[in-house]
Amino acid sequence: MRTSNFKKSILATNIALMLGTAVSMSAVAAEADSAPTADENIEKIEVRGLRASNKANINEKRFSNAVVDAVTAEDIGKFPDSDVGQALGRVPGVSVGRTFGQGSSVSIRGTDPLMTLTTLNGQNVASTGWYDQMNVDRSFNYSMLPSELIGGMEVYKSSQANLVEGGIGGTVIVKTRKPLDMEANSVFGSVKGEYGTVNEEWAPELSGLYSWKNESETFGILLAGSYIDREYLRTGTEADLDWGGRSSIQPSSFLQEQERTAVDATIQFRPTDNLEFGAHILSMQLGADSIGANMYIETDTNWGAGDSNCQKFNAAGVCVLSVTPESAPTDVFYQNWARKGEMTSDTFELNAEYEGDGYTLSAVAGNTKAEGGTQMSANFGYGWWGDNFGQVKWAGTVDATGKQIDINGRDMSFTQDQLDTTVGTSQWTGVQGPNRDEENYVQFDADFDIDMGILTKFETGIRYTQHEFEKSENKAVYDPNKANSFNTSDLYSGTMKLGYDGWTIPKANLDAMIDSTVSLVDEFVYNRAAYGLIEEDNLSIYGMFSFQGDDFRGNFGVRYISTDVTSSGHVIDNSPADKLGVNAGWSEEVHSESDDYADVLPSFNLSYNVTQDVIIRFAAAQAITRPNYDNLFLSSVSGYPDDRRGNEEITYGNPGLKPMKSSQVDVSLEYYYGDGNLVSATYFTKDISDFIVATTKYNQQIGVINNDLETPADDWTVNNFENANDGQIDGIELQLIHAWDNGFGVNANYTFANGTAPSEVYTDSIGIFTESSEHTANLVGFWENDDFSARAAYNWRSEYMIREYGKYYGNRMHDDFGTLDVTLGWNITENIGLQLEVVNLTAEDDVQYGAAAAGTDVKPALQDDFPTWSFKGETTYKLGASFRF
Repeated sequence: MRTSNFKKSILATNIALMLGTAVSMSAVAAEADSAPTADENIEKIEVRGLRASNKANINEKRFSNAVVDAVTAEDIGKFPDSDVGQALGRVPGVSVGRTFGQGSSVSIRGTDPLMTLTTLNGQNVASTGWYDQMNVDRSFNYSMLPSELIGGMEVYKSSQANLVEGGIGGTVIVKTRKPLDMEANSVFGSVKGEYGTVNEEWAPELSGLYSWKNESETFGILLAGSYIDREYLRTGTEADLDWGGRSSIQPSSFLQEQERTAVDATIQFRPTDNLEFGAHILSMQLGADSIGANMYIETDTNWGAGDSNCQKFNAAGVCVLSVTPESAPTDVFYQNWARKGEMTSDTFELNAEYEGDGYTLSAVAGNTKAEGGTQMSANFGYGWWGDNFGQVKWAGTVDATGKQIDINGRDMSFTQDQLDTTVGTSQWTGVQGPNRDEENYVQFDADFDIDMGILTKFETGIRYTQHEFEKSENKAVYDPNKANSFNTSDLYSGTMKLGYDGWTIPKANLDAMIDSTVSLVDEFVYNRAAYGLIEEDNLSIYGMFSFQGDDFRGNFGVRYISTDVTSSGHVIDNSPADKLGVNAGWSEEVHSESDDYADVLPSFNLSYNVTQDVIIRFAAAQAITRPNYDNLFLSSVSGYPDDRRGNEEITYGNPGLKPMKSSQVDVSLEYYYGDGNLVSATYFTKDISDFIVATTKYNQQIGVINNDLETPADDWTVNNFENANDGQIDGIELQLIHAWDNGFGVNANYTFANGTAPSEVYTDSIGIFTESSEHTANLVGFWENDDFSARAAYNWRSEYMIREYGKYYGNRMHDDFGTLDVTLGWNITENIGLQLEVVNLTAEDDVQYGAAAAGTDVKPALQDDFPTWSFKGETTYKLGASFRF
């Protein structure tokens, strides 16, 4: 452990120096609109329609100094895709990870999504998860962000000194609209209905925007909002060993009430032509209450009894072919999970800008805060031991020799009357898992026009942030004097689907299950082992020169970054338990450890006009991605307590970890022709050092008894984190954008990313980056005139690894995945339009399997290509009407 007072003195000295010399301010947009452009050459485009959106995207790319791609709204409230993540997935080199029916994570050029930095108007956005088992990381959850509130997005694939640090893969800048940039009294409204082929329910979606400014265009206000309330249903087959280590499959369903609300407000005041003040508020909320349903079907013995029905085991010892005869059907176990969860993210920002004679000064200060997590969980299960459910039995064939499990046997539908008359809640559940993410930031920048040969501008600035991420957990302590028995008829209402074949089962009443469980709780007790607090003080200072000659332009500069890290939590000191037994051994007081790091990140970008329409770009830079929060927490426990044996682990974090660092180069050739057409090819390479590796030791004594073992003992698997080894990514991007005069057009791109990561970084020992596809491709065809528009967009990516939910629960290979989306539009009048959007028209299934070799340090169901997860593909229809004036 190294603590340092030097950083604080450096911070104070630098701030005083920068402020005192008036070198500390530049355009607010220096971080958000950070690529310098030859403004006099940029064609100003009024964006309305598919072709105009393409032209705006090409315009942004052409006149940028860096390697940049853009996504521009076709009109107010009209993004190319209603899913923000999916819209980014149309950009060359960008692939999108989908969770719970929405694009949620973004990977750029084969890097881990954790290496993608997302900013809102150039500043970080706080984000947490709604689920107590989701990864705790720095990535932004795109499912929170409604597309209707966005004016555009820029994807910086090469770095430069005035970009916020943190994105080895790249930086995504999300831009909201401003009132002084719009016509006075601009109004937009939209009403949509969404229908999914799996859930077979309609859901409403509303959005609106109003922008006003005075006649002198010195003061403006913009208000925008979006609301959606839908039920998302995922059905399919999961497969894992049961809690006794026996082969089984689990036809499953997940039903989530997704209620998302977002409000955006912006105020601009421009008292003179040179001075401007602004304020921006963005508030987002996602309600995520959910019901999970699983049926355990044994594929070996009948829960350890009788002869085996398995005809073939794989190399990991998991049954892959099972035949259960009708003459000897086997018992099944059924359970429901009920979870209440939500996530909020609120950002407030003040900014100011002054434009003088040959210079621009600006300042921005703000706060972004997110809260989320599981508010309460409950579990109810039924087996063969009750008075009714024992009559529900399985017979048939389970074939798991392919990438999807084929279930051919009895219809396993059942009614509420077939459940046991009474049932108790599982008292090893009952968890509240709140998380908090917050950052305060202040930034001062200055741009100076200079005339020093080819040097045309000097930009400099300073940015300081205080960032905190806090996780905690409260576990239920139940009153032993209260009877744990509830009438099943009070816990269910209606029916729902189960499994890939859509068997009909009773629908759990989420509120009834939660309320019943809470009624037995004596109190919720703070879980010492689950607490963690990360505090970071980040300072960055940059200087960047822009240059321009007859046929070339670009920039070069450096960015200095300094970070102080403090990690706080409870440690093992053999303290006694309180009312919560799992607190035994953990300190009553919170302990802290601190460390720090600093670095200098150079960058260079050059654009050379071979001809008026042909540009060659060269970019070289160094970039970092900070350690994940999960790597920094002093300690955390997983797999304890639960219904499994042998998965109990303690992980010790390390606040002294260094960030991963990339040295990267881009070379591109771009040909611009006709009216908004483009052909381009780019080669990129990244050498990444200081990967974070988890070292694992088994059967370790830590001073705490593991009560999940058959014979309780101080016996744990212990993980530690350290920096080690390097990785590399290189590849090519090819892009074509062409529009004909008859209204037809095509966008096509392909990316090859050859990434190798050190295999020891991952418990599956597979040396590829998380969520990295070697091949990604997009093919978009469109047609439009003044009244009608049509677009068909196909997106495809090759297989990729998913790693989530800690060491034991994740590490799956997602099979190659392609979706065809179709959008049809009709402008009834100049101001009123209708639109039909069809997402995943081919209803592509979500197929995931265990790719680790047999004997690898992951659970057996994730080894030897076993088909671990498979979910039924859903086609979603969105029909809407909108107006603008």
